[in-house]
Amino acid sequence: MPKMKTNSGAKKRYALTGTGKIKREHAYKSHILTKKSTKRKRNLGYSTLVSKADEKNARYLMAIK
Repeated sequence: MPKMKTNSGAKKRYALTGTGKIKREHAYKSHILTKKSTKRKRNLGYSTLVSKADEKNARYLMAIK
C-alpha cells in the first residue's frame, strides 16, 4: 500500500511538540482588529494545543499514527 499523504493545509497550521502533542495558532488575529480589545488580541497571539476532541482529526490530516 502507498503511504498516506499529509494534508498540505494541515501541515501549514499544525506543528508537533517534542512530546507528540499537536500545537496550533489561534484564529481571528488577521484583520478587523480595531473592535477587538488589546487583551483579546494579545491572548490570540499565543499558540495552544489542539483540543482532545479535535486531536484525532488533526492526526489523520497530518498522517500521524
